[in-house]
Amino acid sequence: MKHAFLAVVRGEVQGVAFRYHARERATELGLRGYVRNQPDGSVELFAEGEEGPLRELERWLAHGPPAAEVREIDVTPAVARGDYRSFVIAR
Repeated sequence: MKHAFLAVVRGEVQGVAFRYHARERATELGLRGYVRNQPDGSVELFAEGEEGPLRELERWLAHGPPAAEVREIDVTPAVARGDYRSFVIAR
């Protein structure tokens, strides 16, 4: 059974290659979805896949890549839609 979540990550998360590293990590974990910058300076991420890899990605999001400074992360369970064939950086 597929699972999904929507996460909003706040802190120093734009301009530090957060989206690129998130895409790389999600792809390594076999997840699908998207990551994108938000106008308020946060990063939004939707991921779907198996529960174990999703938990691993959620743990990674709590600190992000080396240059990031994650201050807050809100994770909300979501419905797996099956709309994505891979994990992409959305605009």
